[in-house]
Amino acid sequence: MDEVILSVNLVWVMLGTILVFFMHAGFAMVEAGFTRSKNAVNIIMKNFLTISLGGIVYFLCGYAIMFGDSAGGFFGTSGFALNGVDDLSFFIFQTMFAATGATILSGAVAERTNIFAYIGVIILMSSLVYPVVGHWVWSDQGWLTDLGFVDFAGSTAVHLTGAVAALVAAVMVGPRLGKYENGRVNVITGHSIPLGALGVFLLWFGWFGFNGASTLAADPKLVPIVIANTFFAAAAGVVATAFYTQFRYGHIDGSLTLNGALAGLVAITAGAANVSIIGSIMIGLIAAPLLVEGVRFIEWKLKVDDPVGAIAVHGICGAWGTLAVGLFDIGGRGLFYGGGFGLLGVQAIGVIATIAWVSVSVTAGLFIIKAFVPLRVSSEEEVSGLDVIEHGAPAYEFQDIFKGSAVRGETFAHRLTHFGKTHTVVKEEHV
Repeated sequence: MDEVILSVNLVWVMLGTILVFFMHAGFAMVEAGFTRSKNAVNIIMKNFLTISLGGIVYFLCGYAIMFGDSAGGFFGTSGFALNGVDDLSFFIFQTMFAATGATILSGAVAERTNIFAYIGVIILMSSLVYPVVGHWVWSDQGWLTDLGFVDFAGSTAVHLTGAVAALVAAVMVGPRLGKYENGRVNVITGHSIPLGALGVFLLWFGWFGFNGASTLAADPKLVPIVIANTFFAAAAGVVATAFYTQFRYGHIDGSLTLNGALAGLVAITAGAANVSIIGSIMIGLIAAPLLVEGVRFIEWKLKVDDPVGAIAVHGICGAWGTLAVGLFDIGGRGLFYGGGFGLLGVQAIGVIATIAWVSVSVTAGLFIIKAFVPLRVSSEEEVSGLDVIEHGAPAYEFQDIFKGSAVRGETFAHRLTHFGKTHTVVKEEHV
């Protein structure tokens, strides 16, 4: 019987591993859909490199720093290249998580970043930045673990880490050409909302493995709770974002509503095993206005150009979801369930510590990368599009609307130059 149970648990974790891997297709589609078609190949290449190179780097050193014998609760010191590691199922499951932080950053600096600089970022995130936070949160000897910090599947460890790195990188790389002109904030529209919607559905689907398999066992009581909470938080995020944008802007905003699903998913990830369905719905509902106002604040007040809204989705909603555990935990520690402020305070410490570590380490890492390769492409390369410049071919064949003949993407883009910004639709943001 024990062997049967072990086999069932193994199958469940491996199924979750496959689902989390498939989430990278969702990230690629969201990022490609929310940006311009002249950069679609570049985005796809970055996402393939993220999971591939990131996985190799995590195997070599990231897993050891994350789960090796602890040095004071801050980082691991053993298990490099899996030396002495026997549990491959846990390792490969964690490997699928490891690349997510760099993927989040990819969207925030899309359309203007040198791909070789981004490769440096993958190495930085997978070898050091993410594993250190993961050690604090998920290692049995991590200092946040000792405090009683709760982050079931990574609202802080994965999503807040990736978002803070994204914010630092977006500031250092700078905005896309034409984003901020003469005191105006311009919208540079994505080329395919349907592609973005497909990506969100893929992410939502994969998230059932992301959260569900984080039980690390096919627990008949816990798994249904985790999956139900995952669904209802996302659903609440969609509904609340749809109605909030109708109230805020006079219409249901398509791209923000899609991000509303991701906001709910990110927010519930910390407490998926610790809250009730009502709690998960409340977490998703509150994530929606935080997303909408967060996107606006980052874009308008901070003047940080984030083409896909990754910083608000993964950062603001990741922090909210982590803190929400201190409110909605039904195990006797949540403020709303008679647990006082203790857990809420511990959660806040974890959020602040993560922001501090990631800010410092990513800033230092990007300065080192910048010493070897430029962080962004030239203006000419950005205008022409990264597909042709960095990869030798566009993602699509376009119909020449001027001559009626099929032409390559770069020719089409050049023709659009006569009508304004190259291959870009620019309009004023909501007032």
